[in-house]
Amino acid sequence: MKKILLIVAVFGMVLSVVYGQQSRYLVFEFIKVESNQTYDFIEYKEFMEKLYQGAVNDKRITGWDFWSLQSGADPSEFQYITITYYKDPVSMMNGLQEEDLVRYGMIAHPHLTEKQVREKLNAAYNCMDLAQRSYMQEIAHSLDNFQFKKGTLASFDLMKAVEGRFQEYEKAEKEVFLPIHQNRIEKGLMGHWSLLRTALPFGSEAKSTHLTINVYKDYVQFFNAQEYEDMESTAEQRAAVEKGLKSRDQKWVYLATLENAIR
Repeated sequence: MKKILLIVAVFGMVLSVVYGQQSRYLVFEFIKVESNQTYDFIEYKEFMEKLYQGAVNDKRITGWDFWSLQSGADPSEFQYITITYYKDPVSMMNGLQEEDLVRYGMIAHPHLTEKQVREKLNAAYNCMDLAQRSYMQEIAHSLDNFQFKKGTLASFDLMKAVEGRFQEYEKAEKEVFLPIHQNRIEKGLMGHWSLLRTALPFGSEAKSTHLTINVYKDYVQFFNAQEYEDMESTAEQRAAVEKGLKSRDQKWVYLATLENAIR
């Protein structure tokens, strides 16, 4: 059954490309670093940024983010999140292979030989542990012109739709919660919002089925948003919100700060 669900999910992503829908495809990597390897990991980050910039320039990816967690996860679980953006599901599933990274490494560091670039890549991978990787498709987002910059704050809310209420949950996010977030953005209480559907891992054992990203330009905007109460909402709207909340289980909320965004 899980295999059938996976095939349906991937087939659905391919169809979205065939019919020309505008979607973004994102790969999340949750990274754990031991305290005695922090310095080495900083070097890894600086080295990899140049390689991913090369991939953006080559149009293999559309962007790469590096986030550091502020709260929401046990430090022994992971402390960083990277997001790689792709234009279609095929590119996402193919990803960037080691040969690609070596090539971009040699372009970014022309003084290094291929062997030296490979050695730096291996050293980079050895200083971290990939705790989890998730493949996702963006299925809804707010209308805004928010620019992701260093210091941007975001909460990553992992959701699991209640069994049998998958479509109901997505409808609630798009028709109930998106307008609420759009209103906050227009009031200057938020920068951006998006809803993502998990492509892999998929199935009943998956930790989450969806992810919402709530983006704020800084802590001032974040705390102002937490204190805001919409006194204009109607009883009907509040009932719709309550119904929407019951269609999913909010598994975890991770608060993170953007260290770098490559576009």
